[in-house]
Amino acid sequence: MIGAVVEAGSDLTTDVIQPFQLDLANVRGRAVRLGAVLDEVLSRHAYPRAVEHIVAEAIISAVLLASLLKYDGVFTVQAKGDGPVSLLVADVTTGGDIRAYARFDADRLAGQTDGAAAGLLGKGYLAFTVDQGADTEAYQGIVALTGESFSENLVHYFEQSEQLLTFAKLAARRYPDGWRAGAILVQRLPEDHAGRVVKNEREDEEDWRRATILLGTVAEVELLDRTLNLNDLLFRLFHEEDPRAFPASAVRRGCRCSAERVEQVLRSIDRTELDDLKIDGEVVVTCEFCSDSYRYDDVALDRLHGADPS
Repeated sequence: MIGAVVEAGSDLTTDVIQPFQLDLANVRGRAVRLGAVLDEVLSRHAYPRAVEHIVAEAIISAVLLASLLKYDGVFTVQAKGDGPVSLLVADVTTGGDIRAYARFDADRLAGQTDGAAAGLLGKGYLAFTVDQGADTEAYQGIVALTGESFSENLVHYFEQSEQLLTFAKLAARRYPDGWRAGAILVQRLPEDHAGRVVKNEREDEEDWRRATILLGTVAEVELLDRTLNLNDLLFRLFHEEDPRAFPASAVRRGCRCSAERVEQVLRSIDRTELDDLKIDGEVVVTCEFCSDSYRYDDVALDRLHGADPS
């Protein structure tokens, strides 16, 4: 589970992950809704609306997929293509800290009216990486960008990379009071899952088909409605499948940049080479994720390299 556990009885309307299981259908799933956290991430940048939209989709996709995994570190979604948006990155830590950024060509973006993944990213790849630290080997899955939306690319990834059947619906939209995003994912339980009901193959296929049909009926407004508790939405969709909710968890905006990390990098660069990086007498390092800037004049640079300021 990622993020802090939400206390029982809390309002499950936004910035939460709700794990669930459909006991009668041998299906597990995740429901996610984000609100304030999207505004906090996107407000750090001055992205055009279309870029904001696809960043919001990437963020909720990262949270959705990370919630399925058991890991201790960072889960990253990265899309790279030849479209107006050349790079898109969103990651989430085990603690539930979210950050994201995008690189784009403003001239090529001119005239782009929608946030479809195919139109903004073009041809390229979508990568999912689990990084659990320097002493462990990172896991990475890569799939070609083929879908018109992030949800289609997610399903394509699972079809290519996993044995478990997976289906997802997600939506993101900017309202007058801010950004909202919502998603629900269902996945057929593996045969060796402890809570799986023993059925024959035909019954399993029928149950899975019914679960995907039911999820397919969810409307965008339901995914994004802040007044609709996620558990109420899950019961509305799957009440005939005996849905069972597990403890929910919360997520928040969080960046891992710091002065200590920046200074460690600057110390690794020769002092004379740093002079070539100065702008108006300072070396300025700006975090792509949160846009915080770290500034170093000659006195600060000499201090980092152990020079006597006198």
